[in-house]
Amino acid sequence: MAAPVRDVDGAIAWREAGEGDVVLFLHGLGGSRMAWEPQIEALSHGWRCVAWDMPGYGASAPISPLAFEAIADAIAELLDILDVESAHLCGLSFGGHHALHTALRHPNRVKSLVLADTSAAFGGDGTDPDEWRRLRTAPLDAGLELADIADEVIASIAAPGFRGLERDRTASAMARIPAAGFQAACGLITTHDLRHRLDEITAPTLVVVGELDEETPPAYAAEIAEGIAGSRLEVILGAGHLSPTEAPDVFNQLVGEFLGSLPAAQP
Repeated sequence: MAAPVRDVDGAIAWREAGEGDVVLFLHGLGGSRMAWEPQIEALSHGWRCVAWDMPGYGASAPISPLAFEAIADAIAELLDILDVESAHLCGLSFGGHHALHTALRHPNRVKSLVLADTSAAFGGDGTDPDEWRRLRTAPLDAGLELADIADEVIASIAAPGFRGLERDRTASAMARIPAAGFQAACGLITTHDLRHRLDEITAPTLVVVGELDEETPPAYAAEIAEGIAGSRLEVILGAGHLSPTEAPDVFNQLVGEFLGSLPAAQP
């Protein structure tokens, strides 16, 4: 029987299920707390799984100005609300950036990191930040909502053949994003660059990437794994940029084995 799921709305909104050490799931640029359903369903048998709406997304209040430091502080605030000293952080893409910034700003709050389809810096392949931001916000500037472009966006970043329940869930998670929150996030993501600080991170780290990820390709994942001492890199064959939902069984097994290998929480 699946663990009961509880949704909590407030200044910081989240969904949770299970008991034990907290695993905090941090969604990507096009996600929300609903993006982690396969992980909550599979991993809540062994851990307290919490998936948030980042500030300005879903039901969470915005932060102005939006900054990585402020997001890291909001993660620490959520852990206070959850009444836990530290948690395992699992971040996808933009959420991986949040996990990295939190590990550096609040290292005592981070038990471990799972960094999925993410990067140490924006634009490692020479992407022009202004053009990248313009392309992603132009539909919203024209009056469309995220729900209107969800299918197109998913098709552009997932591996061919991604369909069915998990694709539908991914589109639903994206539809919950307010336009203003997405536009603010698009402005922030282009400022991300922690390449020079990866060696400061001491939390046990698992780096996961889809073999066919063209947004943050395996070379980006390898850079993170090389920069964080003792980290482990896993490539999921056949998956694109959304490996947690494109290949949930493989992803969940990797995360479950990684978390299970860590020292148990002290009473």
